[in-house]
Amino acid sequence: QVQLVESGGGLVQAGGSLRLSCAASGSIASINRMGWYRQAPGNQREFVASILSGGVTNYADSVKGRFTISRDYAESTVYLRMNSLKPEDTAVYYCHVVAGWNRSNYWGQGTQVTVSS
Repeated sequence: QVQLVESGGGLVQAGGSLRLSCAASGSIASINRMGWYRQAPGNQREFVASILSGGVTNYADSVKGRFTISRDYAESTVYLRMNSLKPEDTAVYYCHVVAGWNRSNYWGQGTQVTVSS
């Protein structure tokens, strides 16, 4: 089992920056992949970014060049640095982890990001 605690959401003006954090605990040695998804009102949850255990990263086209995902292995924490934020980035952001031999999915509780125009 993996437990996830997110922090760092908030209200920011367009063009501003935020950094989200997600601290993992529990069976952290079994983590294969950490990442972020987001869900805006009325929309489905969508992929934002991910980082594999080896450090390979992947981003949604909509955030490439603006968002950066990173991981502190010692702290078992994944970060999402969000620059040049746009109103369409407004959503609840969820931390996501894949862990274990059976590649179980774990989700954080979500943190609200609101970008005003």
